[in-house]
Amino acid sequence: MQHAVGSELPPPHQPGQGPAAGWAPAAHHPGPPHPGAHQGPALVPPPPPSPPAAGFTGTSPGPVPPAPAQPPAPQPPAPQHPPVPPVPDTTGHVPLPPGGPVAVPSVPPAAAPDASATTLAVLLIGPAGAGKTSVAKYWADHRRVPTAHISLDDVREWVRSGFADPQSGWNDHSEAQYRLARRTCGFAARNFLANGISCILDDAVFPDRPVVGLGGWKRHVGPGLLPVVLLPGLDIVLERNAERSGNRRLTDEEVARIHGRMAGWYGSGLPIIDNSQLDVPSTARVLDDVLARAMTSPPSW
Repeated sequence: MQHAVGSELPPPHQPGQGPAAGWAPAAHHPGPPHPGAHQGPALVPPPPPSPPAAGFTGTSPGPVPPAPAQPPAPQPPAPQHPPVPPVPDTTGHVPLPPGGPVAVPSVPPAAAPDASATTLAVLLIGPAGAGKTSVAKYWADHRRVPTAHISLDDVREWVRSGFADPQSGWNDHSEAQYRLARRTCGFAARNFLANGISCILDDAVFPDRPVVGLGGWKRHVGPGLLPVVLLPGLDIVLERNAERSGNRRLTDEEVARIHGRMAGWYGSGLPIIDNSQLDVPSTARVLDDVLARAMTSPPSW
């Protein structure tokens, strides 16, 4: 058998062996095939089988089973941060204890109470011109504990339109206005005292009207209220009244009538201060002495 010139001889054929590995017939012809050479089909490896379609099992078609659920991938733990403390609200609501009835102060008999450093509720009684407002303001200003001055006349005059002035006549309207003002003062006193602030109230309470006067104050403030009567002589009251102006000034007849009714406090058991010859600071000091005795032995009223 002849081969093309220059072609490489095939390896010798060994019995039971196929062609040498790596040698393919006709693969060594760099040019066109030699005329007369037998041309067989080219050995092309078959393509790899394509994967079956999704859900195809090789048998009769049927419903495609769902893909198995994959468990969620574990998430890394969230970083732990220390809790942030709340920012204090410096302008928010300040809780206050509610005001209750004022109890009678309990002072051991052997102790010497200091009225100027004790939380107290005082009712200063007296006629117009007795100096109640001046003494109450001074006493409140010079105590060693916080003290509020609550004037019933000032609270009454909060009402502007429709104001019922008792100087023009005592009637149902003026009495209702008086009762409302006294109740308002009583509520204020209880709230001040519940928060550690003493208070002194001043009012022209008449002894011949106990329900309107002391009884009402006891209901609104409590049995711990300490009443003290400020009652100078009639001439002193007339002189002080003459120095007033506006609706604070009364006629001499009205001043004398009120002073006469106030004289009914003598013999009532309430402490009475005659400040006819006392200035305001001296009267305040006497008031402290009277209150110290009243704390040790509260008056019955």
